[in-house]
Amino acid sequence: MSSIIIQEETTKDPISLIGREAGVCWGGNITDAEKNYKRGIDCLTSGHGRTWEYPQVFMILDGYSARVIREFYTHIAGGPTRLQASTRYINYQKGFPYVTAPIIKGNAEAEKIYDDAMNNILVAMQKLESLGLPREDIGMLLPLGMETKVVVRTNLRNLIDMSHQRMCTRAYWEYRKLMKDMIEALSNYSDEWKYLAEKYFLPKCEVAGFCTEAKCCGRKPRKVEE
Repeated sequence: MSSIIIQEETTKDPISLIGREAGVCWGGNITDAEKNYKRGIDCLTSGHGRTWEYPQVFMILDGYSARVIREFYTHIAGGPTRLQASTRYINYQKGFPYVTAPIIKGNAEAEKIYDDAMNNILVAMQKLESLGLPREDIGMLLPLGMETKVVVRTNLRNLIDMSHQRMCTRAYWEYRKLMKDMIEALSNYSDEWKYLAEKYFLPKCEVAGFCTEAKCCGRKPRKVEE
């Protein structure tokens, strides 16, 4: 069962923090909480993206496939960083949990084929270990569908940009679920994060007002080319 845990190191008041940091450079009164919040909202609505990099998010992504985490890493740049569960030191020889796509779970025959393939990998790993081969080399057999755990530090700007691409209907189904879980976890963390998630974590068509994809899902009309 996949889940996201927001760690206590995460900024509790991201909008107010934006306002305080911007206020320093604007010569504003940063001792007034109401003014800080309003200044933070102004930075958001004005699209001053550099200020969005101040709110930090520390979270644990647990139970998602190695495949979707590979896609998650395409959004790691500059400030954000991460650590992932080791395939070198963790003992996977007794079994590894894995993710099954809903379309496979809905087909008994397909699910059996899928589960049998995963079990065959496990058996092969166990046999290789019995031959004295090191686990770090046996781990090359581990599939992208295996579950993994990641500790991530990122920021508001990175997550907003990620949401535009990964909340699109055409995004990979597990990544859309990851974004849904992330929004729920952040919304439960604080009221300011709930506001940000509702207003700024959006698919790109909602931001642009039209679909930018070559194959449109129909949620928004395609832009009419001049």
